[in-house]
Amino acid sequence: MTPFKLTDELLAQIEELIDSGQNDSLHTLLEEVHYADVAEILNELDNDHATYLIKLFDSDKTSDVLTELDEDVRESVLKNLSSKEIAGELEELDTDDAADIVAELPKEIVQEVISEITDRDHARDIVDLLRYDENSAGGLMAKELVKVNENWNVLTCVKEMRHQAENVTRVHSIYVVDDEGILKGRLSLKDLLTTSTRSPIRDIYIPKVDRVNVNEKPEEVAKIMSKYDLEAIPVVDEIGRLVGRITIDDIVDVIREEADKDYQLAAGISQDVEADDSIWELTRARLPWLFLGMFGGMGAAAIMGGFETMMAQHGMLFFFTPLIAAMAGNVGVQSSAIVVQGLANDDLKGSISSRLMKEMLLASLNGLILASVLLLLTWFWKGSFPTALAISISLISVIVVAGIIGTFIPLFLHKRGIDPAIATGPFITTSNDIFGILIYFSIAKVLLGI
Repeated sequence: MTPFKLTDELLAQIEELIDSGQNDSLHTLLEEVHYADVAEILNELDNDHATYLIKLFDSDKTSDVLTELDEDVRESVLKNLSSKEIAGELEELDTDDAADIVAELPKEIVQEVISEITDRDHARDIVDLLRYDENSAGGLMAKELVKVNENWNVLTCVKEMRHQAENVTRVHSIYVVDDEGILKGRLSLKDLLTTSTRSPIRDIYIPKVDRVNVNEKPEEVAKIMSKYDLEAIPVVDEIGRLVGRITIDDIVDVIREEADKDYQLAAGISQDVEADDSIWELTRARLPWLFLGMFGGMGAAAIMGGFETMMAQHGMLFFFTPLIAAMAGNVGVQSSAIVVQGLANDDLKGSISSRLMKEMLLASLNGLILASVLLLLTWFWKGSFPTALAISISLISVIVVAGIIGTFIPLFLHKRGIDPAIATGPFITTSNDIFGILIYFSIAKVLLGI
């Protein structure tokens, strides 16, 4: 299969066909194109052209297209559809995707759209999902699944499974519940096929099944599914009743969104933004951290001002200030990045004190190697051994302190329930710059006897 590639020529062709009303040609051109690729096309078209295509194709194709559209494009397209047309799209979607779209609709038309859905069970499931916080397993799950009662025999079970599977896009697991809907376990397809049709399900189901509560955070669900290589996981309510399932495609979205957020925090962007957002939105996201950097720089300048006399006598110290500040920032970011990654993957073991001790030893070794090289180069370059020694010892101290700060801050933030990814950005760099400059000049002052 040749990968789809969106070109200016294809966009121009589609726009021309829309403007001339050549619907048959549009069907021929796009009928076999994957819905994700159609969404890519619609994201590049203007609102009128995008809406035209949505209305042209059947809902069984365009409903999936809607889920892949950029949020602002989807919002614009939905404004041009009637409540009945929106309801038609929702009927073709799994309940989790349908609920996500309904949650984006203006409140004044939500009830009208829901009432236009002809499948009342589907409508009730969508409304039920809207009750859950979007940042929870309940807000992430779908209601479509296959479940059987432990009191059924195999023959009844197979009949019911055939009926339920009609509404499920892909059957990952067969869940077993009791008369109250409490999740009891899962059913092996092999056991189902090799067991007598009169055997009760309670005798063959597997009691062990991973599950999550409706109130569990999506990030925690992602960790569980990743750890145990699950394609789907059942969701239960507070008393253990099976209420839905979360599939791997939804978890991939969670992981991607979390990675995007962490990357932006590490880069000093305080809120979720995209490249095509407005200048005001981008400015508002970046400015707080830029202010932090500016005040941090002013703090470093004030510290250097306190050592003005020493720099007048040993001007060479001034030229190594950027090196000390850069090493402090780099070491701090390296240390914090490793800790943040460990926290995100839930594989950071041991106590904080042991982690700090390990980082201190690692920083000391790296600092000793770098400082030894710096000592020889500086002594050879400037010919002043005392000054070269002062700079080298300062470098070791700065690297050790930066490593400890870079390790401690994300661990501290994590304990306080704050996203530790914030520690890998300007916050760590600025704090280590200030500490690095202060340590550098303080050690130099002592060693040079000023």
